[in-house]
Amino acid sequence: MSDTKMNQKEILDPATGEVLVAGSEPYIDPDIENAAVKKFDRYVLPQILILVLLSYLDRSNIGNARVFGFEEGLHLQGIEFNNISTMFFVTYVTCEIPWVMAVKRWGANVVLALAVIAWSILTIGMGFVKNYHQAIALRLLLGAAEAGLYPGLVFLISTIYQRSQQAKRVSILPLSAAISGAFGGLIAYGIQSMGDKAGLSPWRWLFIIEGVVSVVIGGVALFTLPKTAESAWFLNEEEKAVMRAIKLREAAYKGPDKFEWKYMTMAFTDPFVYVAAILSLCGGITLFGFNTFLPTILKGLGYKGLEPNYYSIPCYVVGTLTLLLWTSLSDRLEKRALFLFIAPIPAIIGYSIVLGTSNGAVGYFAMFMCAAGIYPCNALIITWVNNNLAPDHKRSIGMPLFLSISNISGIVSSQIYPGWDGPRYIIGNSCSVAAACSISMLTVVVWFLLRRRDQKKEKMIAEGVAENGYEGEDRGLNFRYKL
Repeated sequence: MSDTKMNQKEILDPATGEVLVAGSEPYIDPDIENAAVKKFDRYVLPQILILVLLSYLDRSNIGNARVFGFEEGLHLQGIEFNNISTMFFVTYVTCEIPWVMAVKRWGANVVLALAVIAWSILTIGMGFVKNYHQAIALRLLLGAAEAGLYPGLVFLISTIYQRSQQAKRVSILPLSAAISGAFGGLIAYGIQSMGDKAGLSPWRWLFIIEGVVSVVIGGVALFTLPKTAESAWFLNEEEKAVMRAIKLREAAYKGPDKFEWKYMTMAFTDPFVYVAAILSLCGGITLFGFNTFLPTILKGLGYKGLEPNYYSIPCYVVGTLTLLLWTSLSDRLEKRALFLFIAPIPAIIGYSIVLGTSNGAVGYFAMFMCAAGIYPCNALIITWVNNNLAPDHKRSIGMPLFLSISNISGIVSSQIYPGWDGPRYIIGNSCSVAAACSISMLTVVVWFLLRRRDQKKEKMIAEGVAENGYEGEDRGLNFRYKL
C-alpha cells in the first residue's frame, strides 16, 4: 500500500500489546484488512453519498427555485440572481482549510455532522427570505457552513483506502452531485405540484422541505460517521488493530499525528497544488455551471413549464453511469492522467453542438454528452491530487487549499449564465466549452510536472544520494507519484 518502508524492528499495538511491526514492515493479515475495507464500504460510503447529495441539493436548489419564480418573488433585477448564487462561493472558498484541520483534530463525526446541521438550518431560512439582501446574507452563511464537507470527506477517504482504491470511492462525491440533479428535478416537480400551501410559494417550500430533511440526517451522522479510520465503531478489535497497523505502515508518508507548522509551509509552497487547482477550476466551471443552470439551459432550448426540471433527470443518470465507468477503469489500470485527458471530450462536443444550433431536440442530446464528460473529470482530478499529497497533515491543508482555489469556479460559473443572454446562453456555453478544452491541456502540464519530479528522484537515487531535503513528504526520494 505504501511507497516507502519503515525502519523500525518492532512496534507494539498500544491497545493490545500485539506485535504490529516485525522486521521492516508491520504484519497485517490481508483477510482482516479486506474485511475492514468492506465494512467501510458498507457503512461509510453510503453516508458520504447521502451527505454530499444533501449538500448539492441545498446549494443548487436555487436553480430549480429560479424556474419556480424565485426572482419574481423577491423582485430581483438584472444580475441580482447571479449575485445571490455567487455569494455562496465567496465564503465557501475561504473556509475550507479550517474545517478540514478541525476534522483532523476532532474527528469526522462531530465536525461534519455539525456542519450539516448548520447549513440545513440556513437552507430552511432561505424559504423565508423577503428580499435580495436577506438572500445574500444567507447564501454567504450557507457557503461557510458547507465549506468543510467535500474536502473533509476526501481527506477521510484518504485515511482509509489505498491510493489505488481511491478513485471509485472519491467518485461518490461527484456521483452525489449527479444524483442530486436527478433527485432535485423529481423533488422540484413534486413540490411544484403542491401549489401554494399555507400561503407559501413552491420555491419557498423547496428550501424548507429539503432543509428539514437535511437537519434530521445531520443529527444521525453525529452517531454513525466514524471519528477516525482506526477507531470506527463498526470494526471489531482485530480490525481496529489492523487499521492501526496500516497507519503505522504508512507513517513514513502519512506522518505523525502531531501538527507542526512545517506542514502548512509544505502545502502552501508546493507548485503542484496550484497548477492542479487551476486544472480543477476548469472542471468546476463545467460542473457548477451544469448543475445549477441545466434547467435554465433547457428552458432556453424551448422546453416549457415543468419540462426543464424532469427532462434534466436522464442527463444526470448518464453522467452517473460514465462517472462510475471512468473511475473504475482508472483504479483498475492505476492510470489518472490518461483518463482525465480523454474524459472531457464528450463535453467539448456537447457544448459545441448547443452553440451551433437552437434546435431543442439536438440541444437536449448535447446535454447528455456534456453530462458524460463533466462528472468523470472532477472525480479524477480530486483523486489525482489526493493520491499525490503526503504526509497526512500536508494533505489536510493542501487538499482544502487546492479545493479553495478550484472552487472559485463557482463564482465564475454563477455569473456566466445571465438572464439577458437567454435563450441561447452563448456566453455560458462558450465559457464551458473553453473550460472543458482546458482540462485536457492542463492534464498534460500536471503529468509533466509530476513525471519530471519522479525522474529527478530516480536520477538522484542512481547517483547514490540519500536525502534531497524533502524527507517525510511526497517530494522525498522514496515517494512515487500516481500518474
